[in-house]
Formats: sequence, structure tokens, C-alpha cells
Amino acid sequence: MPAAYQQLALTDAGTPLRDVTFVVLDLETTGGTPDGDGITEIGAVKVRGGEQLGEFHTLVNPNAPIPPYITVLTGITEAMVLPAPRTGEVLPGLLEFLQGAVLVAHNAPFDTGFLKAACNTYGYPWPAPRVLDTAMLARRLLTRDEVPNHKLSTLAAYLRTATQPTHRALDDARATTELLHFLIGRLGSHKVFTLEETAEFVKAVSPAQRRKKHLADGLPDAPGVYIFRDRDNRPLYVGTSSSISTRVRSYFTAAETRKRMSEMIHIAERVEAVTCAHSLEAEVRELRLIAAHKPPYNRRSKYPERVCWLKLTAEAYPRLSIVSTLRPDGATYLGPFGSRRTAEATAAAIHEALPLRQCTLALSVRTTTPACALAELGRCPAPCEHRITPQEYALRAAGPFVAAVAGDPGPVVESLLARIATLAEATRYEEAAQIRTRMAALLRATMRMQRLTAFTTIAELAAARPGPMGGWEIAVVRHGRLVAAGAAAPGTHPRRTLEAMMATAETVIGGAGPTPCASAEESERVLAWLERPDVRLVEASDGWAFPVGAAARFGDLLAKAEAARSAADPLDGR
Repeated sequence: MPAAYQQLALTDAGTPLRDVTFVVLDLETTGGTPDGDGITEIGAVKVRGGEQLGEFHTLVNPNAPIPPYITVLTGITEAMVLPAPRTGEVLPGLLEFLQGAVLVAHNAPFDTGFLKAACNTYGYPWPAPRVLDTAMLARRLLTRDEVPNHKLSTLAAYLRTATQPTHRALDDARATTELLHFLIGRLGSHKVFTLEETAEFVKAVSPAQRRKKHLADGLPDAPGVYIFRDRDNRPLYVGTSSSISTRVRSYFTAAETRKRMSEMIHIAERVEAVTCAHSLEAEVRELRLIAAHKPPYNRRSKYPERVCWLKLTAEAYPRLSIVSTLRPDGATYLGPFGSRRTAEATAAAIHEALPLRQCTLALSVRTTTPACALAELGRCPAPCEHRITPQEYALRAAGPFVAAVAGDPGPVVESLLARIATLAEATRYEEAAQIRTRMAALLRATMRMQRLTAFTTIAELAAARPGPMGGWEIAVVRHGRLVAAGAAAPGTHPRRTLEAMMATAETVIGGAGPTPCASAEESERVLAWLERPDVRLVEASDGWAFPVGAAARFGDLLAKAEAARSAADPLDGR
């Protein structure tokens, strides 16, 4: 049969392992981090096709003291390494020994980290050899039923190697060499015969990932959004990246270990790319696509409509109510909250600080209603029995809440801090911690709402930042919504691009609340972009400012409250 029509054998698809030259390396060190020195001993064994070709061994003066526990572990003393060559003197011979070979080590990142640092320190180019980690390979080939762990000592004992590890470089390198030969034998049972196949096998790339790698072909190397779709064109997952092609390719490598993503890749049939002018547009498009399509494999941002608000009702004796919709009904709203639980915690903080009624009855200013238990306990001013006038109720209860939402939450916060101090003095730490958590929820809510309101009341705003390759990235925002995104090429005046964007930008109409035209998450993404130090505000239709005494002044207090909760200090009662 002519050579052009011969069937290629499996081993012809790469370099057969029997033809590969391996250098099995082990280092002993002073135990520190790689800094160019710290190596105390080097041992290496060169093999090919199961035959030993040579050995390299030397003690090394680490140019640093050897800690006592390292001496106990390895038996290497400072007296032993004092006459030994320094790292810079040893490197040329070692690099020559490594030339043209695949570097093998057990927990290879440790050894290669020291060698790379040494090359950098002493001015030798790192040869960047292919590296094979026997620890990773053993994890793929040996099960827990065979060995309890994958330490070199455990594996050597299991295999009964002729040389057992002793924490001396050459002994450990020889033991690793025997381990390597055993693992190569095991690879055959997995139909792995070449160096290239071994590299893929170690990465633990699933068959589905290998089979679907072509889905990343032809995608643009540009910022934007990518959408994995199934055979029915249904969106499975939406993501964003500064380089669509690079990010999508990563789903088909060992770097992707998420179980749900592996399942998604198995179902996916194609990947759709939507290029964007810059990263901000990509992030916003991602949020909108996720909210619109609810892809099953996205976890966040799927239900922006599932927010709730804390409402102070518009009546003679207002009360707090958790509602799902913000309406222009004259009531005062605080939010949005991502969960009802957070809204309830905020309401509890307000009830702790202000004498707002907690009953749900519709109270009349003409007729009375029997008081509840809270009134009997002194926790409510009993407007139901007209013990307080609507004017006094507004001054003591409703007014401070309105002020906290619109401007200064100081009186509410001070009342909560006083309550926390009283409980702490009485060693009622769990109750104090509970109130502190509620206070933090209140501060987060008021700070977020005031920040969003100050931003979304601006009818139109334009900003720009330098592009990574020159030129300018430009965004036009109306009432907190990104309505146009573009990029001015290097050498092009950005004003022309901006004028064209404004002329064609999406038209929006403002409304009530801190999120009149976009989800809170979108407005916050835009805000985060605007607050970057390299972003320049080009023009704005309105002033951008916070109220005097706004909740933002309690930022340090909020940080301390959250840190105290995380640290489980005595106030947590833990």
C-alpha cells in the first residue's frame, strides 16, 4: 500500500513515551519561599525507555542559615554545605543536564519555583522545559483503595521501590524515577502512549470537553458577551470577558472544574458571541441577557424583578410594610432589597429605634381600636387608642424614618448604638449582636439607596476612559441606565464619537425611586465603572451630590460592624 494511504498508529499522533528523555529532579531547601537561593541539595536522574542515562548530584551552599527542623528532617547541616558550591555555580551544569529533556518531579511546582527564581537571580534564561508532575499523575492513576494519599513516601512504600525516599535529593529522585516507570505502565491501560496524550490525561479534561473544543473556533478576540446554546437554540449560559475567544477556550481545558459547567458543555451545541465596544457594555449586556432569558446554568442576576421594598405607608398613623412594587403613591420607600429576609432585618432595626406601630390594622383618627400587647409592654405609643396625635406620631416615629431614607440616618443609628451599649453592659451579648446585625442591614440599605438615587436622578451623563490600546472608551448614561457605548479610535477626536452616540442613544423616561430605568445591579455596575480613577466625566445634565449628613458618613461604622460579626467577637455571643 502506498505510504500516503497508510493508517497512522496511535503512537504516531505524538511522541511515544518510550522515546522521551526524562530528567527526574528533586531539591532540598531551607524551607523558605523561592528567592533565588535557599537550595541545599540537588539530585537528578536522566532516563529514556526505562534505561538510566546518567545522574546529577551536588550539595549547594544556600547562602542562608539552615533551620534546625530542616536539619532534623534532611540530615543536612550547615557544616556540610559550607564548602559546597553556591547556587549560581551549580546552575550551568544542571541546565545542561536538563537540556532537551522533560522535567519530572513530585509536586513539581515546588522544585520548578526554586529553579526559576535561581535562574532569574543569577541571570540564566529559564529553558521552560515540559514538566510532568508525578503527584498529579498518581492522583489520576491510583485510587484511594490502593493508597491513602499520594505522598512520595506512601507511593514508594506501596510500590516497594528499591530506593526509599529519605528527604535527600538523589534518593528521592531515584524513588521518583521508579514511580514514573510504574505510572507509565499504568497509562497503557488507559490507552495513553504518547507524551502529548499524557499531558492531556494529567489535566483531567473530560471527553465532552475534548469533543466540544471546536465550539471555541472562530470566536473574536474582543470584549463582549458569549452565549452557550443547546440544539434548540435555548441559551444555557451567558458570560462576559475582555477576550471572548480566550475565555470560551478555557471551558474546554482542565482549568474548568465546575460540575455544572461540565454538564452545560455536554449539552451545548454552539457558542454565540456578541462583541461590545468595551468591558462596561459587555457587563451590562450580560446582565440584561441573563434577566431576559434566565439561562439554567447562570446562578446570579437571573431575577432582578424579585426585589422588595420597605414602605412607610401614607396614612395618619403610618406603618412599615414589605412590598414587591414601588408605586408613586406618596409613601416613603427604602430599598431595593435582594431578599425579604434582609428587608425584615432592616424593619426590625427601625422598630428597635423608632416607636412605629407594628400592627397591620387600618387605624382611624376618629374611632379607637383596642391596643395590642406591644402597647401594654411600652413598645408602641398606641395610636390605636389615640394616646398619641398624628402630629406627634409623625414627629417621633415617621419623621425620623423619612429623614433616614432621604438624608440623615444619624438619630436612628444613635438610638441603636445606645441600645447595643446597654445590652453589652448587661452581658446580653447575643441580643446586642442581633441588633448590630440589624443596624448593619439598615446602614447598607440607606447607603445603597442614597448612592443610587443621587446617580439615577441625573437625566444624562457622558464619561470616557483611556482604552487599553489607545483611544477612548465612551459611555452615555441616562437615569442610571447605559444607553450608548462606543470607542473612539486612536487619533480620532472623541467628541465626534460622543456626539454620534448621543444622537442615537436609547431614550428613557425617568421615574420614581432609585432605579427608575434599569435594575439596581446595572446602575451599580455603571457606577463602579464611573468611579474608576482613570474615568473622566465629560458632561452631565444635573449636579451629582449626596445629601448633607448622608448615610455614607457611617461607612466606617458599617465596616466595623461587619468585621466584628465575621471575627465572632464577644459581641456575637459565640
